[in-house]
Amino acid sequence: MKTTVDQENISKEKALKSMKRNALALLGVAVLLFIIAIYFKIPMLQAFSEAAMVGGIADWFAVVALFRHPLGIPIWHTAIIPTKKNEIGENLGNFVSEEFLNREKLEIKLEEFNFATKASDWLSQEEHANKIADLVVVNVIPGILKTIKDEDVKRFIQVQFAAKLESINFGNWVALALEPLQKGNVKDQLLTNLLEVMSSELSNNKDLIQKKVKESTPFLSFGLADKSISEGVFNGLQDFLDEAKNPESDIRIKIDEYVYNFLDKVKNSEEMRVKINTMIMDFAGKKEVQEYVNGIWDEIKLSITNDLEKGDESSIKKNLSSLIQSFGNGLKEDQVMIDKINNFIKNDLLSVLLNNKKVIGDLISSTVKSWDGKEVSEKLELEIGKDLQYIRINGTLVGGLIGIIIYSVEWMYHHFLV
Repeated sequence: MKTTVDQENISKEKALKSMKRNALALLGVAVLLFIIAIYFKIPMLQAFSEAAMVGGIADWFAVVALFRHPLGIPIWHTAIIPTKKNEIGENLGNFVSEEFLNREKLEIKLEEFNFATKASDWLSQEEHANKIADLVVVNVIPGILKTIKDEDVKRFIQVQFAAKLESINFGNWVALALEPLQKGNVKDQLLTNLLEVMSSELSNNKDLIQKKVKESTPFLSFGLADKSISEGVFNGLQDFLDEAKNPESDIRIKIDEYVYNFLDKVKNSEEMRVKINTMIMDFAGKKEVQEYVNGIWDEIKLSITNDLEKGDESSIKKNLSSLIQSFGNGLKEDQVMIDKINNFIKNDLLSVLLNNKKVIGDLISSTVKSWDGKEVSEKLELEIGKDLQYIRINGTLVGGLIGIIIYSVEWMYHHFLV
């Protein structure tokens, strides 16, 4: 499949060949006129055609000599571009570094250009924002997903997850969360609510208690004691809970003391905090938790891939495009940020370029030197060869006109002055 660049090169090659044929055809016309002039003895036409042939052939030689040896003959000072490639590269590098990377010239141009304003206008347009977003979702994100290794990402997540857990003192968190229970009526109300729920659940599961009691009694009792035992267990538990709901009861006082002591240990005992941290770390180290953590990346990657496959309907693309537009619109309205960006480019970035202008010049020079001479010549001819054919055409026509002028001067000299 031909790329856009390949198609452009094919188009340029066709145009170059067409112009070469035109220049050659005009030279052929000059040759034909020369034959006619000789045959019919037409002096002025002979002078025109002779000069046209000389001009056309001379300019053909000059144009061809830039890119290759004319007719393959290694004539001195021909094939200038491929043979002088290194000197051209060095001169080009020096020219760019000295003439283009000039502080005074660049500062004037940067102030006229107002990069930040133009960039904000460009980014705020939906078409341009979509192009950038499309570039990111088509090339950048898939490229990143293909480049990174899943094992490395999972290992990174595991390490970060473990490091984060180790840095957290869960004992302090638990103590902080439970601290309100030691103040006011919060603890009493919470206990009362909890005992109410337990009492309600006990009533709702009376049949289950009877079933469990029956399963636990000896087979030889023939179920005679089941009902009595289950009723005793149920009533005993219910009485315990009812008494515990009374804030003044002995049971409730003991429960309050236990809760208070536990909260105090959590708050003030380092040993209790270590136990809480250890318990959570042990839980985090279980196989199921580790597999869940490992699966986080798989889920993220799958979600991203599935979304990108939606094309223009991709949420990532839409959000990215919207973000770019919002950034552009916000930047347009923020004159302070615009001034900062322009000043950064004018001062900081410009200083970096100027301080490294020799490096930039050397880079251009070394890059050109690394190119193949023949390839460079062919590429340049493809780019400017079409326009250079006009030199051949003009040389043929101008040469013919000069030939007529010379003939006319000579004719007037012989007829009026001699």
